Amino acid sequence: MTLGPEPPVPVAGNGLLDRRLFLSNALSFGAVASIASGSVTAAVPDEPWMREPGAAFTNYGVPSPHEKAVLRWISATAMAPTNGVSWSPLHELDGILTPSGLHFERHHNGVPQIDPALHRLVINGRVSRPLEFAIDALLRYPRVSRLCVLECGGNSNAGWQQKPIQTAAGYFHGLVSCSEWSGVPLRLLLDEAGLEADAAWIVAEGADAFGMTISLPLPKARHDTLLALFQNGERLRPEQGYPLRLLVPGWEGVVNVKWLRTLTVSDAPVMARNETARYTELQADGSARMFTFEMDVKSLLTRPSGGMQLDGPGFYELSGLAWSGRGRITRVDVSADGGASWAEAALNEPVLAQCFTRFRVPWQWNGKPCVLQSRATDDTGAVQPTRAALLAARGRHGYFHYHAIVSWQVDADGALSHTYVDADATPAATAVDPFDADW
Repeated sequence: MTLGPEPPVPVAGNGLLDRRLFLSNALSFGAVASIASGSVTAAVPDEPWMREPGAAFTNYGVPSPHEKAVLRWISATAMAPTNGVSWSPLHELDGILTPSGLHFERHHNGVPQIDPALHRLVINGRVSRPLEFAIDALLRYPRVSRLCVLECGGNSNAGWQQKPIQTAAGYFHGLVSCSEWSGVPLRLLLDEAGLEADAAWIVAEGADAFGMTISLPLPKARHDTLLALFQNGERLRPEQGYPLRLLVPGWEGVVNVKWLRTLTVSDAPVMARNETARYTELQADGSARMFTFEMDVKSLLTRPSGGMQLDGPGFYELSGLAWSGRGRITRVDVSADGGASWAEAALNEPVLAQCFTRFRVPWQWNGKPCVLQSRATDDTGAVQPTRAALLAARGRHGYFHYHAIVSWQVDADGALSHTYVDADATPAATAVDPFDADW
């Protein structure tokens, strides 16, 4: 089968092809370029593993040993190894769901081993009826499920640095993951407790040794916040807050308190360390923008991406993830010439609010150096900014909520690396360590 005398016409600079190539019956993938290992001319021989019985059943499945390199990367402080993060290997994954065992982690003082039979959730403060719940009691309440992104406010913050960090995409942007979460709508328990007239905030506290405490505005708590008990169909894992955590869709990870033990209804935020000294947005004029809860629209090419190697000129699929804490992704554009021109990518279903959206676009690489980028738009009209625009708006004091366009340099030999396409001559006021475990 051939396309005729003319190959597909690029829709943007440097070989980006029409996204409908993946969908049209008139054009097949194989018609564009064959990337098969070779033609079969003889009978296919049996492989060694076909000549003996396979492995027996197991009580809990594990990945293939050939995938043992697909791991979270851990970054913790040497003096406090229980305080740090582990990064999800987004560059090794596909689809939109992150396996539970590869979901990113953020711990301030280790993972507590909690006996669910002894754990309690207390709702108190400005309520007419303070309540205490055992986990078994919560499991009797009506539950809902939703696919949702969870992202640390410090994700991608190495982008504030003057020089582009050189590491795999997931080990720079992988403090974000997407799961199916199931649990009890928080509003059901708040209504049962009875809110007083001046109730305006919820102060959540975790049962870890750090005693994480954070404030959540009451409207968000009543709107779509869950008391999550399950992740990806199974009970929460200890590192994700077993036996109970808050799930606050679209908001920065710090408010999604793990190992949840108390919810105190208040007329004001508690002004805890992690909403004053941390998780504030220091502006160029020295003022601090506090309670910047929602995560901004963002996208990332994951394949190919930094540290990968193209096998030579020819056809490739460019693939990545887009998400927004404010709503649903409506469009992702991809550039293969450093932003000079753009092609619209195909969005794989499902496309859900506050959830990863997988995008793909076909690309015919000519073997010359180039820069790959992606740019997302959400249904509020927000568009992912260039790095120069973000720096101009936010200054160089920032540490959280970095969401600028990411650029991958492709060299003539096919090697990919992280690059900046915007000039950055402004010295940073404060050095930013992307692996600082004090987020």
